[in-house]
Amino acid sequence: MKAVILAGGLGTRLAEETSLRPKPMVEIGGRPILWHIMKIYSAHRINDFVVCLGYKGYLIKEYFANYFLHMSDVTFDMASNQTVVHQNNAEPWRVTLVDTGDTTMTGGRLKRVRQYLDDEDFCFTYGDGVGDVNIDELIAFHRSQEKLATLTGVQPPGRFGALNLDGTNVAGFEEKPHGDGGWINGGFFVLSPKVIDYVENDATVWERAPMERLAREGELSAYLHQGFWQPMDTLRDKQHLEDLWQSGNAPWKVWS
Repeated sequence: MKAVILAGGLGTRLAEETSLRPKPMVEIGGRPILWHIMKIYSAHRINDFVVCLGYKGYLIKEYFANYFLHMSDVTFDMASNQTVVHQNNAEPWRVTLVDTGDTTMTGGRLKRVRQYLDDEDFCFTYGDGVGDVNIDELIAFHRSQEKLATLTGVQPPGRFGALNLDGTNVAGFEEKPHGDGGWINGGFFVLSPKVIDYVENDATVWERAPMERLAREGELSAYLHQGFWQPMDTLRDKQHLEDLWQSGNAPWKVWS
């Protein structure tokens, strides 16, 4: 199975970082968040990726062009014009990088990579959010529903700590509880290729007309994930993820 990752947005709410690089290349623990997302899928034996590029996409191409060398011990013998790789720690990934346009919307980006997909279901997600989603269970759930599309429903973390009250007495504190109990779209989709027919053109936003039509037709299921999930929308989010990684307590690190 393949995984399609959206990596072409401007990331304007993270302008401190994205003025120089695309949002999926913003680093957590010295690695782009795109790498973290791919490692989540790879931990579930999905190693074939199609990455939808846009804003400063050439930087993502350059990263993967040099990835093998960065992950290897290597000798450059200038006299004989030879390169010897001594140890390779690179992942067994196949990465197809597709320029889907600087201003193309999310649905349009998906439509532009149709030629790189086959006729089986595929995973689809955003290039700026991580979680300890069990991809195997997600795929099994999607297949059991026999529908065209499945999204992962998540409960976003609260921004502030909460008071535990006993009447007017403060009994304790709860740090950043889940929100109001509502579920939102956390990405991590499993889709049939047929859903691409629901996308009209580059201006189509995946989360609007296509998903709304799938819902009306009863072709959209929600896999409810109650574990960790965190988008990287702001500098505060980035710092939170960095703190978790540096503490050795990064819940999305599901690989060994």
